[in-house]
Amino acid sequence: MAGSSFGKQFRITTWGESHGPAIGVVIDGCPSGIKISEEAIQTQLDRRRPGQSYISTKRSEPDAAEILSGVFEGITTGAPIQILIKNRNADSKAYDNIINVFRPGHADYTYTRKYGQRDHRGGGRASARETACRVAGGAVAREFLSGKGIDVFAHVIQIADVHAKSFDRSMIESNDVRCADADAAEKMIDKILDARKNRDSVGGIIEIRAEGVPTGLGEPVFDKFNADLAKALMSVNAVKGVEIGAGFAVASMYGSENNDQMRIENKKPVFVSNNSGGIDGGITNGNVIVARIAVKPTPSILKEQKTIDNDNKEAIIKVEGRHDPCVLPRAVPVAEAMTLVTIADHLLRNRAAQA
Repeated sequence: MAGSSFGKQFRITTWGESHGPAIGVVIDGCPSGIKISEEAIQTQLDRRRPGQSYISTKRSEPDAAEILSGVFEGITTGAPIQILIKNRNADSKAYDNIINVFRPGHADYTYTRKYGQRDHRGGGRASARETACRVAGGAVAREFLSGKGIDVFAHVIQIADVHAKSFDRSMIESNDVRCADADAAEKMIDKILDARKNRDSVGGIIEIRAEGVPTGLGEPVFDKFNADLAKALMSVNAVKGVEIGAGFAVASMYGSENNDQMRIENKKPVFVSNNSGGIDGGITNGNVIVARIAVKPTPSILKEQKTIDNDNKEAIIKVEGRHDPCVLPRAVPVAEAMTLVTIADHLLRNRAAQA
């Protein structure tokens, strides 16, 4: 199975399955001399960890990070960094009824047709459990980038038909949905609880912002920064769409509205607006990078659904197990992680390109 790595200079490779003994990540290309601790990695993993609130899955995993290589006395050596996360609370029995049938909205059918077999226990490699590895890799990238004055954060701006209308960054980690609008957060929680009560699920939108990213990251043509960022975010489970800056709204704008005009302030160039989302011509322009991802409703729902089985016969399925009625709150640190890895990768690639 190919496709388990992302990045060129700063590269992460994830491994493991949802109900296997462990999952993990190998980070290659991280510079030496970066202060890294298991505590810093754990802080980020705890934000994604299952079972952390009453609106998430009841599967409770400690997601304890164990650094196996690449760090000596708390400092990166330049060698590949491997981080291990053991699976402690898998319940495979809940998946016995789907051994021979395909869950709608999951990778069951496509994995079986592509590989001739699949690990039915929690989705195996296709499970969102894999994203814990990304968060661990992103935590390393975060420590590297923080020394460069780069700050990345994300927040939920929509769940179902509830939209955030205000922004207060201090509110993001103070509510269970990670929304920067306290009033909207309460309504979002109600939507999630209603979906759970109705044995259903809901999706929404997450916004990611990267501040302090220098001008010049990104390679022209095929390795544009926005192209790699979109790939990074689209690779996250349940993400069905990505927009950068004004995104699809530019389709209804005039050029005079969309163009980010410039002026000089305190002898430095500044942009009057940010419809480009901090990227022009595939290269970062020094403005704040802004991206949004559309996340689909959790496909694992407790309602009966029509499907087919391995013998191409029609069947009825009712998914058991412990699942999130909405994945967005736990997807916030995942979106941050993939953005951090993309920035770290391009920062190192840009450094290599300098004379």
